[in-house]
Amino acid sequence: MVTIIIPGFSAHNREWLESVTGGIKAEGEIRPIYWGHWDDPGVSFDPVQKANLLDGVSGKRVVDIVAKSIGTLVASYLIQKSPEKIRKVIFCGMPLNDIAEDRKEVIKNALSKIPPESVIFIQNDEDPHAGFDMVKNFLSGISGNIQVISKPRSDHEYFYQEDFNKFLLG
Repeated sequence: MVTIIIPGFSAHNREWLESVTGGIKAEGEIRPIYWGHWDDPGVSFDPVQKANLLDGVSGKRVVDIVAKSIGTLVASYLIQKSPEKIRKVIFCGMPLNDIAEDRKEVIKNALSKIPPESVIFIQNDEDPHAGFDMVKNFLSGISGNIQVISKPRSDHEYFYQEDFNKFLLG
């Protein structure tokens, strides 16, 4: 088994990635994903290409995913590609305000390929990229059974390792 930690786009997410990676208590390999453009602005960022690379890295192993911000879109492409190997998924800070409609459809399609009880969303109440109510409404069109956890914050920070571990180990 491998737990893949997929951060947001900005280099600011390196701190989140390293903190979450250090705080996750999962079985098997824990695989943090560092984006090349953080250190080299000339490196392009293509969510489909990133998902294909992650699919190759995970091989035939069972996969857990913790994804933040645009990492939720990368994770959705990975789920769509290989839903049979996905065990549990945590999406936090989904940036609905920043995702085009066609990519929102990718997320909906991916979520429809895995059991709703294997997914949780953690969203800050007033996240500037999409608040809790917006995400809850978005998910209601997919499945009423996907758990959405509200956090009383007004930023895009998601250092909720205790919640992550409770779900992954439960």
